[in-house]
Amino acid sequence: MTQAFLRRLIDRAATPYRSAGRFAWHFARGKLGGDPVFAGLLEHGLIPDRARVLDIGCGQGLLASWLLSAQAMHAAGDWPAHWPAAPAPRALHGIELMPKDVERARRALGGAAVFTAADMCKADFGSVDAVVVLDVLHYVDIPAQDDVLSRIRDALAPRGVLVLRVGDAGGGWPFRFSVWVDHVVTFVRGHRNSRLHCRTLADWKAALSGLGFSVRSLPMNKGTPFANILLVAELDQAARA
Repeated sequence: MTQAFLRRLIDRAATPYRSAGRFAWHFARGKLGGDPVFAGLLEHGLIPDRARVLDIGCGQGLLASWLLSAQAMHAAGDWPAHWPAAPAPRALHGIELMPKDVERARRALGGAAVFTAADMCKADFGSVDAVVVLDVLHYVDIPAQDDVLSRIRDALAPRGVLVLRVGDAGGGWPFRFSVWVDHVVTFVRGHRNSRLHCRTLADWKAALSGLGFSVRSLPMNKGTPFANILLVAELDQAARA
């Protein structure tokens, strides 16, 4: 039942990318269908309802399309009974370094979300309720990672949430395989600086805890050979102050 629902959701979320070209559509279908994080965000109810959502490293805007499609399907009564209700975001903003990806996102989703071509190390994050960062921070060095995380904390409203997917550098051969795949993919996408700056799961948690987040982790590599972990970091009002 859930698998049939997910196929319908993937179809709906990928459809807008037909207007952005064959590559954009095929990539959307492959990524949404092959990466467990998209279903995981909904199944675990990680995006608050009525949140202003910031997606850092948004690529061609797949998360925005996914959340909008989920909202529409839930409203139509097409939703797994054992899942939390789909979130209805108040605003969706994606930041992406690659201008071509931003253009694809804009062509696909129009005014349904805002997409900005910018470097996460310099971009204005505004004021938000939820931040999603998937497989991005390891492209910059550790001090830059810490600065981005600090600025995310400052951008979050009280009781805001950061959803961060990282590779666990202590994850053995799955981590090493992840790094190899990452090098290949980033080269194909046009990134020539392929040096990665990775941390162990314990180090990621320590960095977030030091900023006042309470952190829990979820495995997010279902059906894949990677060492991916999803960190859900929640910020209470006292920590924000």
